[in-house]
Amino acid sequence: MRTVNEQALAVLVVVGALAAVIACGLYLSWRATRLHRLHQRVDRARTGLRTALDRRRETAARLARALGPEHGADLAAAAAAADGDEPAESALSRSLRRTLADPAVLRAADTSGLLPDAAVAARGVQLARVFYNAAVTDTRRARRSRVVRLFRLAGGAPLPDFFEIDDRQPERPAPVPAPDTL
Repeated sequence: MRTVNEQALAVLVVVGALAAVIACGLYLSWRATRLHRLHQRVDRARTGLRTALDRRRETAARLARALGPEHGADLAAAAAAADGDEPAESALSRSLRRTLADPAVLRAADTSGLLPDAAVAARGVQLARVFYNAAVTDTRRARRSRVVRLFRLAGGAPLPDFFEIDDRQPERPAPVPAPDTL
């Protein structure tokens, strides 16, 4: 028969082991919830990026229509081809920069009032891409953890990929002088 001290020690060991299991369970639950929230953040950032890309594409198409076929043909083709994949979106960025660097285009676009919209849409894409890639970085870092890999806390969620495009802003051109009226 056991003594009272041995029984108390056995109870303490069982309670300690139970507390350790509960603490580990709570920690794993916290990590899984955090990882889930990071994946949700990536999803929200992806939605914001798609919205910004769509807005830029629509603005570029409106600008191309306002410029007409003489100055806006390249921009219209790039806007029509932009479908969310990286090469097409980079091509639209380059086309916007080329179009807005041409002084003849600037004179034609000056009457349309779409230049500020195009600049805002281009900046929106740049910011949305930065936020999306930051969310992807945080999620990838959390998924590299040994605990996450060992206990498969990510479940079947795919590893998010970065979105890398050429999204440099169009240069601010010098003001275009008005044609001589003499």
